[in-house]
Amino acid sequence: MSLVPLPPLRVGWIGAGRMGAAMARRLARAGIDVAVWNRTRSKAEALVADGAQVAESIGELADRDVVFTMVSSSEDLEQVLLGEGGLLTAGGPVPAIIVDCSTVSTETSAAMRAAARQRGSEFLASPVSGNGKVVASGKLSFVVSGPEEVYKKVAPLLGAIGRSASYVGEGETARLVKICHNLLLGVVAQSLAEITVLVEKGGVSRTAFLRFLNDSVMGSTFTRYKTPALVKLDYTPTFTPVLLRKDFDIGLRAAAELGVSMPVAALTQQLVQATIGGGRSEEDFSVLLDQMAAAAGLELKPETAEVDDGLGSYT
Repeated sequence: MSLVPLPPLRVGWIGAGRMGAAMARRLARAGIDVAVWNRTRSKAEALVADGAQVAESIGELADRDVVFTMVSSSEDLEQVLLGEGGLLTAGGPVPAIIVDCSTVSTETSAAMRAAARQRGSEFLASPVSGNGKVVASGKLSFVVSGPEEVYKKVAPLLGAIGRSASYVGEGETARLVKICHNLLLGVVAQSLAEITVLVEKGGVSRTAFLRFLNDSVMGSTFTRYKTPALVKLDYTPTFTPVLLRKDFDIGLRAAAELGVSMPVAALTQQLVQATIGGGRSEEDFSVLLDQMAAAAGLELKPETAEVDDGLGSYT
């Protein structure tokens, strides 16, 4: 958690799914005045024990100093900001700053920025790298774009939620950075699935291989974090193939617009789509391992060894 003194800001939070709830919880536990709205009220109510309040409507958050949004798609962001009963449509006060942490298209982000500014509210694009467990461990990372002076005002709040925030410039530059991050995420996950199947078919346990990999120069926070899922074949969702496909769609569209060839990313998109088409759309995207094993004629079985996830726990 950040050691920077936290400003006395009243914070609103829209979206209490897996990520949003974990992020809002860290703010509430840091002593910030946080009111949370979620379409399914019970998810917001789950944060009351941590010190958060429940907002009965999005409009109740309009007089807050800062409102964070963490939703699933571009359409959802448009709805909570500009739809009926949206944050910017109540006709009364608007928050001074809106910080959107969702992964949405550059076009939607620009439109929401323009709408917010027209109504007197500043807008920061602030997508994140991590998932609920990463948030809980204090290791979430933000990438932020928008007016730099606005970023500096909310930086202490970001520091209370995660371990780092990288300011990358004006406008929607953070969106491109996050999409590029997720393209790499998918490509690495696919490559990790392929090589893990290769070594297992050659007679090496997944546990032994991944322990070696994680201690080598090729090991990373990501490979360590995914090791328990790959060893135990536990595909409890942290990020689904459907959400990954959405990001590939956005990223490859950006690549086409900018004239950048991305053959490896394009192939990975098709493999992610094959996983969805095979009926594995609601599991974690590490289920790519099963797809590669099936293609290799390998029947996977859970391994029982305890392995470190790199976040301070063993499973």
